[in-house]
Amino acid sequence: MKHYLLPEKGKFYKANLHMHTTVSDGKETPEETKVAYMKAGYSVVAFSDHEVLLSHEDLTDENFVAITSFEKTINCPPPIDRHSFMKTAHMNFFALDPKNISCPVLNPSTAWGNAKQYITDEMKKLSYKATYSTDGLNDVIKKANDAGYLVTLNHPVWSMENHDDYSGLKGLWGIEVYNTGCVREGYPDTVQPFEDLLREGNRIFPVATDDAHSEKDHFGGFVMIKSEKLDYASIMTALKNGDFYASTGPEIRELYIEDCKLVVECSAARSVTISTERRGNLKNYAAGEEHMTRTEFDLSKFLTDPDNGKRGMPSYFRVTVTGFDGSEAYTRAFFMDEFDKLAE
Repeated sequence: MKHYLLPEKGKFYKANLHMHTTVSDGKETPEETKVAYMKAGYSVVAFSDHEVLLSHEDLTDENFVAITSFEKTINCPPPIDRHSFMKTAHMNFFALDPKNISCPVLNPSTAWGNAKQYITDEMKKLSYKATYSTDGLNDVIKKANDAGYLVTLNHPVWSMENHDDYSGLKGLWGIEVYNTGCVREGYPDTVQPFEDLLREGNRIFPVATDDAHSEKDHFGGFVMIKSEKLDYASIMTALKNGDFYASTGPEIRELYIEDCKLVVECSAARSVTISTERRGNLKNYAAGEEHMTRTEFDLSKFLTDPDNGKRGMPSYFRVTVTGFDGSEAYTRAFFMDEFDKLAE
């Protein structure tokens, strides 16, 4: 019997979950953004303009979903009062309900640029003041979660954050492992913060985005969402459940376990890796220049813990598919308590 790690049923929909338009500091209107991304094969875009929360339900139709979202900046005052030295936490907030445009952590006084003209009377009632600290950021996350929002931590490398800054954060839904705009600026993100938070017990998802401010930032990082329907509720449910993977190029077409074997079906790959919270990863390589589009991992030995002699997996594992050009696709972490019976 197959145990599907990505849903068996449904269709993959390509999504960009970080985007700026003329509503804040982007160069393209929301309408122009929709046209550009749909031409490139995208079906979902989160319009995450800075410090202002608008619904773009008018852009949603049978072929496209516009996610109601925004990006919030929480700065840490530096020893030297210059922005280039400043640590900062940027977070995206995604509304589970497209009509929910009253997030309690909004503060219209922090809006800048074009965003000021879009501040509504409802937003003016909000005046939340966030502080850059573990407790302060956790308060932001909790309030947003309680109000019906998924929260990501964006581009920690560009934000000059290290382990001490994001360790201890609780309630995050996702973290960026790739950000096209930051790569263009010379600040590429890595999987390290994602791994760090997983090892601390957080069930957090990897996200690859564009953070596009203009067409130069388009189509670098994306997520592929598996859903039976292309509508707002179905897409957000799939995101909340982790029924997606992040990528900068490779596709993961099927992912399941059958007879203690993990099967990965993908686009042409140079290698496929299983990573856990400890050393001893499993890795399969393509033979020479041949294209590997399907590979299996025998998990029978992997299912044995040498430290106590009992059958059982590491606490989680995740899969990375690497293309011949070095681009990568990342699954979420699959925790063992999600399918305990596989180790029996």
